[in-house]
Amino acid sequence: MANVFILDNGAYTIKAGFSNHNEPRVMPNAVMKAKSERRRPFIADQVDDCRDASGLFYILPFQKGYLVNWDIQKTVWDYMFGKDVFNVSLCNTTVIVTEPYLNFTSTQEALSEIYFEDYDVDALLRINAGDLSVHKYHRDRPRELCCLLVESGFSFTHIVPYIQGKKQKNAILRVDVGGKVLTNHLKEVISYRQLNVMDETYVINQVKEDACFMSQDYNADMAIAKSKKNTILRDYVLPDFTTIKRGYVRSLEESTGKSTAGEQLIRLNNERFSIPELLLFPSDVGIQEMGITEAIVHSINKCPEETRPHLYRNILLTGGNCNFPGLKDRMYKDVRSMSPAEFEVNVTLAKNPSNYAWHGGAAISRSAHFPEMLVTKKEWEEDGFNVCQERFSV
Repeated sequence: MANVFILDNGAYTIKAGFSNHNEPRVMPNAVMKAKSERRRPFIADQVDDCRDASGLFYILPFQKGYLVNWDIQKTVWDYMFGKDVFNVSLCNTTVIVTEPYLNFTSTQEALSEIYFEDYDVDALLRINAGDLSVHKYHRDRPRELCCLLVESGFSFTHIVPYIQGKKQKNAILRVDVGGKVLTNHLKEVISYRQLNVMDETYVINQVKEDACFMSQDYNADMAIAKSKKNTILRDYVLPDFTTIKRGYVRSLEESTGKSTAGEQLIRLNNERFSIPELLLFPSDVGIQEMGITEAIVHSINKCPEETRPHLYRNILLTGGNCNFPGLKDRMYKDVRSMSPAEFEVNVTLAKNPSNYAWHGGAAISRSAHFPEMLVTKKEWEEDGFNVCQERFSV
């Protein structure tokens, strides 16, 4: 194929680039406004130019995981395709764009229309990011027949069994806990215990990324966090946006709780592991659903009996939340304890889980059957949205 542009359009970040690039460019999928520069909206990665990101206000195109604000989304896309970023001439480019599982038909239609009518693309493939991830997983492991995908992103976590490359729609489960819930809960906990940070989504999200980890034994870690020999306690130095552009975690030895001149600290103790724990126990914040590990077992039990051993053996973790240290081992431990003893359990953490789907898109664009998956401009002009509904399985 000639030019294939892959756009993994996440609710928090966009991962985008041409299929011949080694890595995608990652940028926030939002328009942001800062208190320091009131007149200027920051589109996507323009936020890096923002001098003072305290109290950064996000306007997101996605709400609860689905695309609702088309004006904002189009602003971000226009910037990304435009001369400042990729400078794509779309009329002779094939575009792969991702959308969530079981996306609304109206959204699918609007998405197709924007790409064919407004952007005038040569050909389009609308696909779930998970399909791309699984394609890559099977390409790396051609002998495996099944794959259970756990995709944990900004808005929610999907558990999706794939049998011989086909997703089993009746067994897709969604847990309504994603990165957004974790960041918001961390904001509430810090605001209650130490310092009002309810407006500091941007900064606290960085705190979460820098300091949180998945506990292997929650009660034991809780005991350590209460004890005199506390090895979990850390000080986090908040950015002041003059000398410190991004906050950082102090090492255990330096975490004395004393701030040098002008530094602002927050002390992180059990928050470091109790926040990611919500992925496994959403009921801790009043979301009455099963956690990820329970959902994995439940989803596998909805699949035909002969596929279950294969699914337990091929659990794949992708999405931004899988960057928490210790997540893979904890997933293995919990799924192992809930699953039948005769099954082998194997959990694979995708290499660079945030960008894995994008790399899957790069792989699929080189496969032999890729041209058959596309809808071309000519087909769109003849049949409109009907041909998209026939060809794209969401």
